[in-house]
Amino acid sequence: MTNTTPKGRKTFLLVTAAFIGPFVLAVYLYNSGSSLIPSNTTEHGTLITPPRILPELTLSTDSEPDGLILLRDKWSMLYFDSGECKSICQQSLIETRQVRRALGKEMSRVQRVFFVTREISDEAALSNAHPDMIIFSTRQPGGQELLEVVGEISAGDIFLVDPIGNLMMRYSAGTGMKGIHADMKRLLKLSQIG
Repeated sequence: MTNTTPKGRKTFLLVTAAFIGPFVLAVYLYNSGSSLIPSNTTEHGTLITPPRILPELTLSTDSEPDGLILLRDKWSMLYFDSGECKSICQQSLIETRQVRRALGKEMSRVQRVFFVTREISDEAALSNAHPDMIIFSTRQPGGQELLEVVGEISAGDIFLVDPIGNLMMRYSAGTGMKGIHADMKRLLKLSQIG
Protein backbone atom coordinates (compact mmCIF):
# COMPACT_ATOMS: atom_id res chain seq x y z
CA MET A 1 0.00 0.00 0.00
CA THR A 2 1.46 3.40 -1.09
CA ASN A 3 0.92 6.69 0.72
CA THR A 4 -0.45 9.42 -1.64
CA THR A 5 -0.67 12.17 0.99
CA PRO A 6 2.80 13.68 0.30
CA LYS A 7 2.09 13.87 -3.45
CA GLY A 8 -1.29 15.59 -2.83
CA ARG A 9 0.30 18.04 -0.43
CA LYS A 10 3.08 18.83 -2.91
CA THR A 11 0.54 19.54 -5.68
CA PHE A 12 -1.47 21.76 -3.34
CA LEU A 13 1.63 23.76 -2.36
CA LEU A 14 2.68 24.20 -6.00
CA VAL A 15 -0.78 25.45 -7.02
CA THR A 16 -0.89 27.81 -4.03
CA ALA A 17 2.59 29.17 -4.82
CA ALA A 18 1.59 29.74 -8.47
CA PHE A 19 -1.31 31.96 -7.41
CA ILE A 20 0.11 33.72 -4.35
CA GLY A 21 3.81 33.88 -5.34
CA PRO A 22 3.53 36.70 -7.93
CA PHE A 23 1.52 38.83 -5.52
CA VAL A 24 4.04 38.35 -2.70
CA LEU A 25 6.92 39.13 -5.09
CA ALA A 26 5.20 42.30 -6.37
CA VAL A 27 4.59 43.57 -2.83
CA TYR A 28 8.20 42.86 -1.90
CA LEU A 29 9.60 44.66 -4.97
CA TYR A 30 7.33 47.64 -4.48
CA ASN A 31 8.16 48.06 -0.78
CA SER A 32 11.89 47.48 -1.23
CA GLY A 33 12.25 50.28 -3.77
CA SER A 34 13.68 47.88 -6.30
CA SER A 35 15.30 49.23 -9.46
CA LEU A 36 12.97 46.92 -11.40
CA ILE A 37 10.06 49.31 -10.72
CA PRO A 38 9.91 52.11 -13.34
CA SER A 39 10.59 55.46 -11.67
CA ASN A 40 9.12 57.79 -14.27
CA THR A 41 5.52 58.07 -15.37
CA THR A 42 4.05 58.03 -18.83
CA GLU A 43 2.93 61.66 -18.66
CA HIS A 44 5.09 64.20 -20.45
CA GLY A 45 3.86 67.12 -18.38
CA THR A 46 3.69 67.80 -14.66
CA LEU A 47 0.51 66.61 -12.98
CA ILE A 48 -1.04 69.30 -10.78
CA THR A 49 -2.13 67.67 -7.53
CA PRO A 50 -4.65 68.29 -6.29
CA PRO A 51 -6.28 69.69 -9.43
CA ARG A 52 -7.37 73.32 -9.09
CA ILE A 53 -10.91 74.30 -10.06
CA LEU A 54 -10.83 77.28 -12.43
CA PRO A 55 -13.56 79.92 -12.46
CA GLU A 56 -16.21 79.78 -15.16
CA LEU A 57 -15.54 82.50 -17.73
CA THR A 58 -17.92 83.85 -20.37
CA LEU A 59 -16.79 85.42 -23.65
CA SER A 60 -19.19 87.19 -26.00
CA THR A 61 -18.39 86.62 -29.67
CA ASP A 62 -20.12 87.30 -33.00
CA SER A 63 -21.19 83.67 -33.22
CA GLU A 64 -22.11 83.49 -29.51
CA PRO A 65 -23.65 86.88 -28.57
CA ASP A 66 -25.10 85.43 -25.34
CA GLY A 67 -21.64 84.31 -24.34
CA LEU A 68 -19.39 81.33 -24.86
CA ILE A 69 -18.63 79.56 -21.58
CA LEU A 70 -14.93 78.78 -21.48
CA LEU A 71 -13.12 75.97 -19.73
CA ARG A 72 -16.20 73.74 -19.51
CA ASP A 73 -17.49 70.81 -21.60
CA LYS A 74 -14.23 70.48 -23.60
CA TRP A 75 -10.61 69.73 -22.87
CA SER A 76 -8.74 73.05 -22.95
CA MET A 77 -5.12 73.86 -23.72
CA LEU A 78 -4.31 77.22 -22.12
CA TYR A 79 -1.51 79.59 -22.93
CA PHE A 80 -0.75 82.87 -21.11
CA ASP A 81 1.21 85.81 -22.50
CA SER A 82 1.37 89.58 -22.18
CA GLY A 83 0.00 89.92 -25.74
CA GLU A 84 3.24 90.79 -27.52
CA CYS A 85 3.64 87.11 -28.45
CA LYS A 86 7.36 86.90 -29.12
CA SER A 87 9.14 83.76 -30.36
CA ILE A 88 8.42 81.45 -27.36
CA CYS A 89 4.74 82.42 -27.48
CA GLN A 90 4.51 81.92 -31.24
CA GLN A 91 6.17 78.50 -30.99
CA SER A 92 3.85 77.40 -28.17
CA LEU A 93 0.74 78.51 -30.07
CA ILE A 94 1.90 76.64 -33.18
CA GLU A 95 2.49 73.51 -31.10
CA THR A 96 -0.96 73.65 -29.50
CA ARG A 97 -2.48 74.07 -32.97
CA GLN A 98 -0.53 71.06 -34.29
CA VAL A 99 -1.45 68.93 -31.28
CA ARG A 100 -5.14 69.73 -31.74
CA ARG A 101 -5.05 69.00 -35.48
CA ALA A 102 -3.12 65.77 -34.95
CA LEU A 103 -6.01 64.46 -32.83
CA GLY A 104 -8.02 64.00 -36.03
CA LYS A 105 -11.68 63.20 -35.40
CA GLU A 106 -11.20 63.88 -31.67
CA MET A 107 -10.11 67.47 -32.43
CA SER A 108 -13.60 68.85 -31.72
CA ARG A 109 -13.26 67.74 -28.07
CA VAL A 110 -10.33 70.12 -27.51
CA GLN A 111 -10.19 73.91 -27.53
CA ARG A 112 -7.22 76.27 -27.40
CA VAL A 113 -7.49 79.38 -25.24
CA PHE A 114 -4.95 82.21 -25.32
CA PHE A 115 -5.13 84.36 -22.19
CA VAL A 116 -3.72 87.83 -22.72
CA THR A 117 -2.50 89.48 -19.53
CA ARG A 118 -1.99 93.00 -21.01
CA GLU A 119 -2.69 94.22 -24.56
CA ILE A 120 -2.50 92.30 -27.85
CA SER A 121 -0.07 94.00 -30.21
CA ASP A 122 -1.80 92.71 -33.37
CA GLU A 123 -5.03 90.84 -32.67
CA ALA A 124 -6.04 90.60 -36.35
CA ALA A 125 -2.77 88.87 -37.32
CA LEU A 126 -3.03 86.52 -34.34
CA SER A 127 -6.65 85.64 -35.18
CA ASN A 128 -5.74 85.02 -38.84
CA ALA A 129 -2.83 82.75 -37.89
CA HIS A 130 -4.95 80.86 -35.33
CA PRO A 131 -8.62 81.03 -36.36
CA ASP A 132 -9.61 78.10 -34.11
CA MET A 133 -8.13 79.71 -30.98
CA ILE A 134 -10.16 81.61 -28.40
CA ILE A 135 -8.52 84.83 -27.22
CA PHE A 136 -9.52 86.08 -23.76
CA SER A 137 -8.18 89.10 -21.89
CA THR A 138 -7.56 88.51 -18.22
CA ARG A 139 -8.88 92.06 -17.73
CA GLN A 140 -12.37 90.74 -18.41
CA PRO A 141 -14.55 89.55 -15.50
CA GLY A 142 -13.06 86.48 -13.84
CA GLY A 143 -9.65 86.98 -15.44
CA GLN A 144 -7.80 88.01 -12.29
CA GLU A 145 -9.40 85.20 -10.31
CA LEU A 146 -8.21 82.78 -13.00
CA LEU A 147 -4.63 84.08 -12.72
CA GLU A 148 -4.70 83.66 -8.94
CA VAL A 149 -5.89 80.04 -9.19
CA VAL A 150 -3.32 79.15 -11.89
CA GLY A 151 -0.48 80.68 -9.86
CA GLU A 152 3.05 80.96 -11.20
CA ILE A 153 3.33 80.97 -14.99
CA SER A 154 6.64 80.68 -16.84
CA ALA A 155 7.20 81.65 -20.47
CA GLY A 156 6.21 78.79 -22.74
CA ASP A 157 4.03 76.95 -20.21
CA ILE A 158 0.98 75.20 -21.66
CA PHE A 159 -1.74 74.14 -19.23
CA LEU A 160 -4.34 71.42 -19.63
CA VAL A 161 -7.84 71.76 -18.19
CA ASP A 162 -10.39 68.95 -18.10
CA PRO A 163 -14.03 69.44 -19.24
CA ILE A 164 -15.18 70.02 -15.65
CA GLY A 165 -12.83 73.00 -15.26
CA ASN A 166 -9.99 71.38 -13.30
CA LEU A 167 -6.49 72.65 -14.00
CA MET A 168 -4.69 69.32 -14.08
CA MET A 169 -1.42 69.45 -15.99
CA ARG A 170 1.41 71.84 -16.88
CA TYR A 171 3.74 71.42 -19.83
CA SER A 172 6.92 73.46 -19.48
CA ALA A 173 8.53 75.16 -22.46
CA GLY A 174 10.38 72.62 -24.58
CA THR A 175 8.08 69.68 -23.76
CA GLY A 176 7.40 69.25 -27.46
CA MET A 177 4.35 68.53 -29.51
CA LYS A 178 4.81 64.74 -29.56
CA GLY A 179 4.71 64.47 -25.78
CA ILE A 180 1.64 66.68 -25.41
CA HIS A 181 -0.08 64.84 -28.26
CA ALA A 182 0.62 61.44 -26.67
CA ASP A 183 -0.91 62.59 -23.37
CA MET A 184 -3.94 64.18 -25.07
CA LYS A 185 -4.58 61.10 -27.18
CA ARG A 186 -4.47 58.87 -24.11
CA LEU A 187 -6.71 61.18 -22.07
CA LEU A 188 -9.32 61.46 -24.82
CA LYS A 189 -9.36 57.70 -25.26
CA LEU A 190 -9.88 57.07 -21.54
CA SER A 191 -12.22 60.00 -20.84
CA GLN A 192 -15.99 59.71 -21.06
CA ILE A 193 -16.45 63.46 -20.64
CA GLY A 194 -15.78 66.31 -23.01
